[in-house]
Amino acid sequence: KELFYRAEKIMPEGMKVIALCAGILENVMLLLGHEGISYMLIDNPDLVRDTFEKVADSIIKYYDIVASFDTVGALSLSDDMGFKTQTLLSPDIYRKYLFPFYKKLVGVIHSHGKFAILHSCGKIDSVMDDIIDCGWDAKHSFEDEIMPVWQAKQKYGDRIALLGGFDMDKISTETVEQVREHTRMLMKNCSVGGCWAIGTGNSVADYVPVENFLAMLDEAYNYHYGK
Repeated sequence: KELFYRAEKIMPEGMKVIALCAGILENVMLLLGHEGISYMLIDNPDLVRDTFEKVADSIIKYYDIVASFDTVGALSLSDDMGFKTQTLLSPDIYRKYLFPFYKKLVGVIHSHGKFAILHSCGKIDSVMDDIIDCGWDAKHSFEDEIMPVWQAKQKYGDRIALLGGFDMDKISTETVEQVREHTRMLMKNCSVGGCWAIGTGNSVADYVPVENFLAMLDEAYNYHYGK
């Protein structure tokens, strides 16, 4: 509580905190392991169900508390559901064990008048409609080799806000001018129709050149507001 009160005192007027927590699936995976949960889904599905329920209940209670602070404007859940070529578990497993708790969590966040953001890496287009149906306001994490953000915007942008999408490889390895050019392309293709916010495809790693990150922000600002 003290951290939120302190943040409120030092933040500029109108600025809000986005609170973040490791996700339901990620915590279940940490407890049971990927191989372990794969066996348990056959040998002991009740334990899998109970583990999801216990983890989800703890996270939902935490978010219910955090969302009550005026300092918090949105709450984000970090729950990687896939890798480069597919989901970590089958879509039907997510529909049975995970998504019902997503709906409950999003409902709690919305009951406080706050936005619900899902961060999830990997190829998860097979469950994207389910994610949208859970009520998430925005989705973060995009990689060009899986689905470039401008394609995701065309496919889903009228139903959910998309965040980031500047490919991490590009912003890490290209020149400042190439970063600016790519930023202009993203702004042109993503800033019309539906909601989108410029940003990196994943967390800003320490190997990202500072000048590249600042060039992305500067070019986006100039594109939108003019020089």
